Amino acid sequence: METPGFLEPFVGRWTKRHLLDLESLTSDEITLLLDVAQAFKESTQDCRHKLPLLTGHTSVNLFFEDSTRTRTSFSLAARRLGADVIEFSASSSSLSKGETLLDTAKTIQSMCIDTLVCRHRAPGIPQMLAENMDVSVINAGDGPHEHPTQGLLDILTIRQHRGDLSGKTVAMVGDIAHSRTARSNIWGLQKLGAHVIVCGPSTLVSRRWEEFGVEVSHDLDTILPRCDVLNLLRIQFERQYTRPFPSVREYALLYAMDQKRMQRAKPDILIMAPGPINRGVEITPEVADGEHSVILHQVNNGLAVRMAAMWLLGAGRAR
Repeated sequence: METPGFLEPFVGRWTKRHLLDLESLTSDEITLLLDVAQAFKESTQDCRHKLPLLTGHTSVNLFFEDSTRTRTSFSLAARRLGADVIEFSASSSSLSKGETLLDTAKTIQSMCIDTLVCRHRAPGIPQMLAENMDVSVINAGDGPHEHPTQGLLDILTIRQHRGDLSGKTVAMVGDIAHSRTARSNIWGLQKLGAHVIVCGPSTLVSRRWEEFGVEVSHDLDTILPRCDVLNLLRIQFERQYTRPFPSVREYALLYAMDQKRMQRAKPDILIMAPGPINRGVEITPEVADGEHSVILHQVNNGLAVRMAAMWLLGAGRAR
């Protein structure tokens, strides 16, 4: 299929073969990804319609951690673009027989694939694959390191509802210590001019985050009136070896976004959460389902961002 008119302005502007993080991207590269994602949304009725731009391409989802939103979103994005999709299951692969991860990946590569989407609990695995394989690699989350497409979809959601990010105050609240989403958001938001606050218990939000140029707070009620956006991060008990606070009830009392706190927030505040959300812990049901919540908008934007990334790394990349 010939490149549709709405994508013509973007052809050849992307030069990277992989999408591994937002830390290494420039503000122009981040903006390009966002612009392409927005173009896909507007031209396909929120990514409902197929565009056979990657016909003949094969994408493999190599996931070593549980996932609903991200895995489904990448699969749908590839299929919306006409690519074939292979779903890899670690539990039923030769890894259980002692084969190394790299040997497994190279075996899959030998079947003439084009894109490898990788999620792993260990930081740096997508980078290692990119350095040792002859295919495009997209990082779908590597431990607590980064989750670039989640960061992009969060930023796209803010941009759609609030326009230019320059001067906006975005607070990420919760388990910052274990959050790859927080790291990707920090890099992306700062490069686009936003002021970033990280907030949560001191056991999960170290003062060392100030070295990244962000504001650190342990008191949600103090920062709340200044925030344009709240991104409520899940407490990742599965990555913790000790309980970082006395009880879930106490955490919710101090950091959950509820109706009482909404009354002290800006009238047009955006409430976001990367999911899965724990109702009653990070956010109460009435706020999660309320008029300020854009949580489901984030999910839809994830499809657009992943379509943009796959197209740019494939047919849209400068050769």
